[in-house]
Amino acid sequence: MTTARRTQKQRRAEAETALLTAAAELVDEQGVHALTLAGVGERAGYSRGLVTHYFGSKQALVERLARSAQAGFVPGLDGLPPGLDRLLRLIDGYIGELGRMGVLNRVFLKLWTEAATAEELTSLFRQRNEAFHADLYEDLAAGIADGTMRPDVAPDETATAIIAQLRGIGMQRLVDPERVDTEQLRTHITGLWRRALEEAHPSAASVRSS
Repeated sequence: MTTARRTQKQRRAEAETALLTAAAELVDEQGVHALTLAGVGERAGYSRGLVTHYFGSKQALVERLARSAQAGFVPGLDGLPPGLDRLLRLIDGYIGELGRMGVLNRVFLKLWTEAATAEELTSLFRQRNEAFHADLYEDLAAGIADGTMRPDVAPDETATAIIAQLRGIGMQRLVDPERVDTEQLRTHITGLWRRALEEAHPSAASVRSS
């Protein structure tokens, strides 16, 4: 019985995964400023030359790491039409994922924080914020259009506020994880946004009195 040889594509994918994992661990332990291509190669069991060959530079490696850390952060949203339901599921799922706070979650939050002062990260995270904002804006605009959200909701400002709240909860979870009960918080925050956004329907009492 023989074992099928791995293809070059499979070997490259495995090596890239190992290198990204090593980079994530080092950023989590030491921060992005201490990250070096040599250190990543050593942690992953490869040479610095291979890291350079696959990623080209530290900047490119960090950008790839940031994208990998945020990709698919909230599962179960694919295929859902934009609107109130998808927005509330995103908020609930985001806070739920913060409760699991794995290495990649911590790394994304740490990189996002460092983007405020590290020029090499600022542009990348501005793009990530713009993409997140656009997704939320789409849900808000759709909810207003289909009548499930109040017509006076301001999509642009509301999307900014939601991002700030979710990232703020993430930072609190990062700094003081025992203080933030994400299971209770996700229900509370989702309920707050539902009440703030949902279109009010006439109560039975008001209908009877009219």
